[in-house]
Amino acid sequence: MAVPRGCLLRLLAVAVFLAFLCCRGEAAVRELKVGYYAETCPEAEDIVRETMARARAREARSVASVMRLQFHDCFVNGCDGSVLMDATPTMPGEKEALSNIDSLRSFEVVDEIKEALEERCPGVVSCADIVIMAARDAVVLTGGPNWEVRLGRDDSLTASQEDSDNIMPSPRANASSLIRLFAGLNLSVTDLVALSGSHSIGEARCFSIVFRLYNQSGSGRPDPHMDAAYRRALEALCPKGGNEEVTGGLDATPRVFDNQYFKDLVALRGFLNSDQTLFSDNARTRRVVKQFSKNQDAFFRAFIEGMIKMGELQNPRKGEIRRNCRVANCSPVAPRVVDI
Repeated sequence: MAVPRGCLLRLLAVAVFLAFLCCRGEAAVRELKVGYYAETCPEAEDIVRETMARARAREARSVASVMRLQFHDCFVNGCDGSVLMDATPTMPGEKEALSNIDSLRSFEVVDEIKEALEERCPGVVSCADIVIMAARDAVVLTGGPNWEVRLGRDDSLTASQEDSDNIMPSPRANASSLIRLFAGLNLSVTDLVALSGSHSIGEARCFSIVFRLYNQSGSGRPDPHMDAAYRRALEALCPKGGNEEVTGGLDATPRVFDNQYFKDLVALRGFLNSDQTLFSDNARTRRVVKQFSKNQDAFFRAFIEGMIKMGELQNPRKGEIRRNCRVANCSPVAPRVVDI
């Protein structure tokens, strides 16, 4: 039976209105608390840690890569899982931002965690909270401190490549610019140095350091703030004109979360310019680097405090609990992409 044209128009209007309700954003800051899922998904934190442990067993580097996602998520419009979203024809994703493309990785670990949680507690645990829990577990599983995480975040409805490009620092950043960036997020100099200690685990690409080795600040010479023996080792790893996708450890113990990172900075053996600058270029950050190089417990305490403060950064716009961390619920579901 034919449907009258007027009815069709009314149905279309209803459909458009419902889509608007699905995707619109309104001001709303969620109250975060420890044990947020105690009643709705009591096994959530166990599921996250168990999945992270399996990922680490498959590839040791993966947990450090997952931890890095918290920084790249929270710094751009708050901790809202936007960094996990795939690009669409109408939305350039943050994965393609300058500081993220060909760099952020291990999104498939978050997918695995989300699938396990959806099987146990469908529609309950946000992707943004998964990133927070997984980052904590990356530290614990590599020998670092444990802490209670405050949860209850929404997932964003969109991502912003432009905002990521405008906010996230490059590997060439100096201490002064990093201090300004962190201050804009109400994070102190101590927070900056402690959170930079996340580079106690993980690796980075030769792409991020070739300028330090061969053309620091356009000089045609290497960074003078680099131990000579360490520079020779990096030149062997990353020869001029070589494969810039090769990776090296961010400190001398890249599989163990400890204070070796700070000892390396004092010895002028920092991998990234944005790391070494904390010791070599600024008296305020140098003082904290020296402290942490001598006192691992002080580093651990400051790192926990910094991670909690960073985790409090929120997107004020209304969100949702995504069923798939890569797409908003009101978007067509894109095929899963496996990151290698």
